[in-house]
Amino acid sequence: MFVPPPYREPDGSWMADVIRNNPLALLVSNGGWAESPFATHLPVIPDPESAGEWSGDLSGAVLLGHMNRANPHWDALKPGDVALLTFTGPHAYVSPTVYQLTPAAPTWNFTSVHARGTIEKIESPEETLDAVTSTVRAFEAAFGTGWDMTESLSYFRRLLPGVGGFRFTVSGADGMFKLSQEQAPEVRDRVRQSFSERPCGRHQATASLMSRLS
Repeated sequence: MFVPPPYREPDGSWMADVIRNNPLALLVSNGGWAESPFATHLPVIPDPESAGEWSGDLSGAVLLGHMNRANPHWDALKPGDVALLTFTGPHAYVSPTVYQLTPAAPTWNFTSVHARGTIEKIESPEETLDAVTSTVRAFEAAFGTGWDMTESLSYFRRLLPGVGGFRFTVSGADGMFKLSQEQAPEVRDRVRQSFSERPCGRHQATASLMSRLS
C-alpha cells in the first residue's frame, strides 16, 4: 500500500487498534495460473494463544480466522502461502464547504491497515472449534451482549465440517491514517468539528481519531 509520509501512523498501536476494532477483514491471495486473485471477507481476531505486545510493524503477530470450506479460496490456500489481510477503520467524506476556502477540492478521510503474512491451515476439528469459540467470545465481549454459547456448542460441532480455520502470522504491515494532516491546523479542526457534529457513528469515530492525532 502506498502511504504518503504525512499519513503514516504515529506508532504501531494505531494499526493494532484498527485491527481489533474493525475485525471484518478482507483476505487476499493469489489465484491459480492466469487467474484473478482470491478475495474473501471474514472475521479475524488476535490469536489468544499468542497474546502479547505487538511490534511497531506488527511482525510476529498471529491472527486467527475462519471461512467456509465450500469457498474455492479455501482450497487455493497452501501452507506457507503469502497473503494479505486488509482492515478498514473509520472513514468519512470531506466536503469543500467545510474548508471555508476557495479554491478547494473534496476528499475522503480514511484509515486502513494492510497486514502481510503467511497462512497456516488448522486441520484438527477441536482446534477449529477453539478458533470459532474464541472468535465468538471476543466479539460478544467487544460488540455483543454477553451471549452464552454453551447450549449451542453441539450445534457448532455439526457445522465444523464446513468450517476452515487458519492462523495468519504477520510479517509486516502498513497503516494509512489520512486525517487531513495536509491542511492548516484551523482547517483541519473545522473538518474534525464537522464530523463530530454528525449523527453518524462513522463520522464521529473519524473525528475521535483526528482528535487523538492532534
